Amino acid sequence: MRRLLAAAAVALALGACGGDDGGDDPAARTTATPPATTRDEVVANQAEGGFDARKIYDEEAPGVVTIVSRFGSEAGEGSGFVLNEEGEIVTNAHVVATGEDGEPLRRADEVYVEFADGNRVEAKVLGQDPNADVALLRVDPDGLKLNPLPLGSSEDVQVGEPVAAIGSPFGQAQSLSVGIVSAKDRAVASLTEFAIAGAIQTDAAINPGNSGGPLVNAAGEVIGINQQIQSRSGGGEGVGFAVPIDTVKRSTDQLRESGTAKYAYLGVSSVPLYPQLVEHFRLDVDKGAWVQLLNPGSPAAEAGVKAGGGRELFQGTPYARGGDVITKLADQPIETSDDLSNALARYKPGETVKLEIHRGGQTQTLDVKLGERPAGTSTGG
Repeated sequence: MRRLLAAAAVALALGACGGDDGGDDPAARTTATPPATTRDEVVANQAEGGFDARKIYDEEAPGVVTIVSRFGSEAGEGSGFVLNEEGEIVTNAHVVATGEDGEPLRRADEVYVEFADGNRVEAKVLGQDPNADVALLRVDPDGLKLNPLPLGSSEDVQVGEPVAAIGSPFGQAQSLSVGIVSAKDRAVASLTEFAIAGAIQTDAAINPGNSGGPLVNAAGEVIGINQQIQSRSGGGEGVGFAVPIDTVKRSTDQLRESGTAKYAYLGVSSVPLYPQLVEHFRLDVDKGAWVQLLNPGSPAAEAGVKAGGGRELFQGTPYARGGDVITKLADQPIETSDDLSNALARYKPGETVKLEIHRGGQTQTLDVKLGERPAGTSTGG
């Protein structure tokens, strides 16, 4: 079960942090470090290894904020961080808006931002992007000491690199946890039926209330915003996910300009290829996005892309036989369905791109005029 990380209610969030399961035994903590090693020596050794958690916290925490949203008589909490000195704050859309079952998001009646120095001011929601679960806020910068956080690139993220998460889990502001990048290029749920591609998985402890807070690399750069956890108990179990910062940048650029974010739309649902699948269905390429479904009237359908038909069960999964395999969109090679989503994200609705497909042993190139992603559609690209 995956859960978004905003606290459902402030009172619940504060109550949840008071329990003690007895697992934090001081004696158990000290056995991992020889008695002759002091705390300062541990921190120094960590810094020599290229990841100084204390330095990262000292430099980045002043730019991390707690966000309190009021929906009528209820209140929820999340996290965010300062984007620039003009007073822009970025967080998750689900921190400042609510909506279920495909309904349009309803913004909070009031939104407040609490800074590390104790200031608490009202914020305006400039816009929210449910497809990326990103929201852009603005506060009046007069009289505030703002500490913008530097943004990195999610394309440079490597599995195994150390990271730090800073935020307000269970209402505990300015909390730090550290871990590593467990995986990248995950697909995680958004607030629509489209997945967020390229998400970063981490084992840094993140919990309800961490939503919208930064995931930071060893250089102190934000590489993602913490968005959800996969959990059976409802708490953090070492499987957290962050929206990649490159996606956040694209989203905030549009939200700043118009208050909404639009996404290019192809109108296909596809699956990735693997050797046994290729062999069984006698496909003529070994990598690509195999088209299974095609939305009638979609840009892909209008351009002549063909979906499969006559479903067959293979290794426990039903597949539609005979569909096109997409291997390139413009100049971007397509090896998986996530590659197709990532490539589409580089374009705007209305642009025309070339789509390379394989069909019946032949390679074809089709011109596709991209549409705008509709709401409530379950296809993947």
